[in-house]
Amino acid sequence: MSASQSHHSTVSSARFSAKEAYRLIYRTYLQDGFFSLWRGNSATMVRVIPYAAIQFCAHEQYKSLLGDYYGFQGKVLPPLPRLLAGSMAGITAAMLTYPLDMVRARMAVTPKEMYSNILHVFVRISREEGLKTLYRGFTPTILGVVPYAGLSFFTYETLKKLHAERSGRAQPYSYERLAFGACAGLIGQSASYPLDVVRRRMQTAGVTGHTYGTILGTMREIMSEEGVIRGLYKGLSMNWVKGPIAVGISFTTFDLTQILLRKLHEMGYASR
Repeated sequence: MSASQSHHSTVSSARFSAKEAYRLIYRTYLQDGFFSLWRGNSATMVRVIPYAAIQFCAHEQYKSLLGDYYGFQGKVLPPLPRLLAGSMAGITAAMLTYPLDMVRARMAVTPKEMYSNILHVFVRISREEGLKTLYRGFTPTILGVVPYAGLSFFTYETLKKLHAERSGRAQPYSYERLAFGACAGLIGQSASYPLDVVRRRMQTAGVTGHTYGTILGTMREIMSEEGVIRGLYKGLSMNWVKGPIAVGISFTTFDLTQILLRKLHEMGYASR
């Protein structure tokens, strides 16, 4: 599914289903070829790379700080600090990369002629709508990030802890990490999805003709026009496929990269 189609599902009031999305993927594949399914991916990567880097780095730092405070240095944190570390990491990453997310949302729902490139979006929004527009929808983002990042990291760390206690192995196999990450993504995304829909609607209000102002007002309007399930949870079935896979791969890649870097670091010291 293309980035633009994924965004359209959350910013428009038209009906949407996973079955329609799979049909669209197949039609796109037949008409434009396999690689066309990744069209628009560069705009997504511009935001995802710094967001993921900041989030994982911040999580390690918050784990270390909270570990010092609670006396759990080097061990798995207690449940509440475990949840807090993930939430704070998500908030940190969202605060620093939000304008990029705003730009990505705009590019997904506007014709190519409107914005020529990412820099053009920044310039045009700043001139025509003001700099503060780059942070429109920021409050629902933060409110959504707390359960999403908090529950994602919490679930992943908890499953690894339970696995170590039951299996007696300190490190899970790669496929086990993928499964733990998939569970984390499923829980985190389901909890924060309505706020994600609200955020998209507020971000794209300037080009869709709506006047979404506040979080509660946006929620009320979506529910009155489209209902709870078809409005606030529109496209969730598609994200139940995409989200767990993406989060599972992210967590697994981070863990394995961290293990590799530690080994290289130890080998560097050992060879001296």
